[in-house]
Amino acid sequence: MPLLHRARAAALSALLAAGCLAASLPAGAEPAVSSCIQPGPLLRYLVVFSQFTTAEAANAEIAEACGTTTVYYPEIGVAVATSPDPGFLKMIGPQRAYSAQAESVKKSVKRKKDDTELLRPSGVRSGEQWDMDLIKAPAAHAISTGSKSVVVGVLDSGVDPRHPDLVEALAPELSAGCLTGKPDTSPGAWAPTTSAHGTHVAGTIAAADDGRGTTGVAPGVRIASVKVVDDDGFIYPEYAVCGFMWAAAQGMTITNNSYFIDPYLFTCQSAPGQRVVYEAVRRAVDYATSRNVLTVAAAGNNAADLSRPGRDSVSPTNGDAQTRPVDSTCVVLPAQLKNVVGVSAVESTKTKAGYSSYGLGAIDVTAPGGDSRTQGGCVLSTVPSGYDYSCGTSMATPHAAGVAALIASTHPDTDALSLGRMLNAQAETLACPADYDLNGTGVQDAFCTGYSEYNSFYGHGLVDALAAVTK
Repeated sequence: MPLLHRARAAALSALLAAGCLAASLPAGAEPAVSSCIQPGPLLRYLVVFSQFTTAEAANAEIAEACGTTTVYYPEIGVAVATSPDPGFLKMIGPQRAYSAQAESVKKSVKRKKDDTELLRPSGVRSGEQWDMDLIKAPAAHAISTGSKSVVVGVLDSGVDPRHPDLVEALAPELSAGCLTGKPDTSPGAWAPTTSAHGTHVAGTIAAADDGRGTTGVAPGVRIASVKVVDDDGFIYPEYAVCGFMWAAAQGMTITNNSYFIDPYLFTCQSAPGQRVVYEAVRRAVDYATSRNVLTVAAAGNNAADLSRPGRDSVSPTNGDAQTRPVDSTCVVLPAQLKNVVGVSAVESTKTKAGYSSYGLGAIDVTAPGGDSRTQGGCVLSTVPSGYDYSCGTSMATPHAAGVAALIASTHPDTDALSLGRMLNAQAETLACPADYDLNGTGVQDAFCTGYSEYNSFYGHGLVDALAAVTK
């Protein structure tokens, strides 16, 4: 950066601290300092820069637009900033910045509905882990339970550090909270507060094989709690970006992502703010992949054909949802990104669960997510209060992440892309069902396309823990 510009940036930073700021100017014009408008509220923004922008230059641009940088990730050219000035978005450039938080503040949203909770049946039947039998996990454990050198980042609502089934697996030194967009390693930042979701997911991956409670797919591996779900249940894009970057920085092997990024079920590149979200998350996932972190993500519980959704009746999730058409640029993040393993859910009969989204090219593998309306019921796992059942692609995804962890333990020198291919290759082939009329009305509830080895319901097939440690 030229020395003159550095000096100007330093002066502007000082003015910002005093409540003053440069207005946006035509190219080549000198700044005219004016008072910064600060009526509040203080809002958080995701800001995308060209990928080789230095931290100094990014911080200066944010300061000139009446903002303060919370964190800048120079590896991907993405910043998280805050500003009380309503003109910040216009000054920094609406094509480059977005605030999901602003929509929540504007709509006075209280809390997001957790669709996995709706599928949880009443009562707990201790010791029933049909899901582990379905993927041959007990047989796999006779050969390998996984390696401590393999770390699975649980990007979720936090993992209970005191649960007896998780104490040995949890790595506090690798855990962090991401609810400002910047990693916070204090224990309170990554522990669960209002949701048991992350603890349930963690138990499916790595609950101890000690004859008590439940047992995870890969009880010998380690897990890290990376909190990306806030107390209102939202997963805003800056939280996820922080989570992926933290996982990459800590050298994790896999991340489990049992969520979609708010406030849109389908993030559309054709919309300016959503384009910012797509680009920032894509860069973060690609960077994590380049650092050999495999991203495994849930397809979602909306029974949508992700390859041709047509419309979105769920978004925005932080306000009154309005049905809108969605085009080919609209995807569920992070599940539909390149280099991400997308996971659908099956019930105990190995049939796609009715709620599970699907789509040719969107689903890589399937795994047990359960269904409260079937005999097998939902998936039993750890929660802060003990153990409980829950259903959803959120529950299927950690089965896939756990099997990937077993593969990584068996093949320690495998890179992320190869690990993803191996996860696909070991899967048990599931052909499209001849009849998918779940409620007996005589009408097909969804249409499976593709062929036996690769189709829209099951991708490459059902994950197989035994194959992961033997093939």
